[in-house]
Amino acid sequence: MYKSYSEDIKYKEDELAIQYLPAVKGMAFRLKERLPSSIDYMDLYAIGTEELIKLARRYDESINDSFWGYAKKRVYGAMLDYLRSLDIVSRASRKLIKAIDYAVEEYRIKHDEEPTDEELSKILDENIKKVHDARIASTIYTVMPLHDQLHVGDEGAALAKVEREELIDVIKNVLVTFKERDQMVIQLYYFEELTLKEISEILNITESRISQIHKSVIQKIKESIE
Repeated sequence: MYKSYSEDIKYKEDELAIQYLPAVKGMAFRLKERLPSSIDYMDLYAIGTEELIKLARRYDESINDSFWGYAKKRVYGAMLDYLRSLDIVSRASRKLIKAIDYAVEEYRIKHDEEPTDEELSKILDENIKKVHDARIASTIYTVMPLHDQLHVGDEGAALAKVEREELIDVIKNVLVTFKERDQMVIQLYYFEELTLKEISEILNITESRISQIHKSVIQKIKESIE
């Protein structure tokens, strides 16, 4: 009798998870759209599915009346944790990433376009594979919450001492110094979770320029806190 009851509960829990698999698939797809080709969509989907099943088996409807409302943030968080586990911004690559960002901005001013990995390799006198890997790491990290991005690099120690409310005020004060279009980029990227391509179509600016605006905002926030 007990075994039958337990199996019935487990069946209901698995049915609950199966019901929301399309939502997990959509979430993984949207996240993948914002990542470089080296990240496999199926890895994200598998991580999200595994977390969904775990959540379904410990879900208590008497505490949370909406399972997806309870699970959505946790599933997305599991995917981000997977990306963090890749050690995408190692200590060795942080200095190179900063050098690349600076070189890209200088190159764009002169040529009105973004340099290739080969061109950056020559400009920085650096191994092309290291340049390529560092650019991928930088791209992946842009999908992380602002809190993660602000704690990368030498500024991390100073940022760790800043209270959440103070950080929010700093972000607001920095954003108002940017043009309205640049503020819209941050709004669409973080709050609407649009891809660079979608933002490019809405605002009629290139994807590389959107990426540079994003990095510029992050850097100004760091500088303001320092």
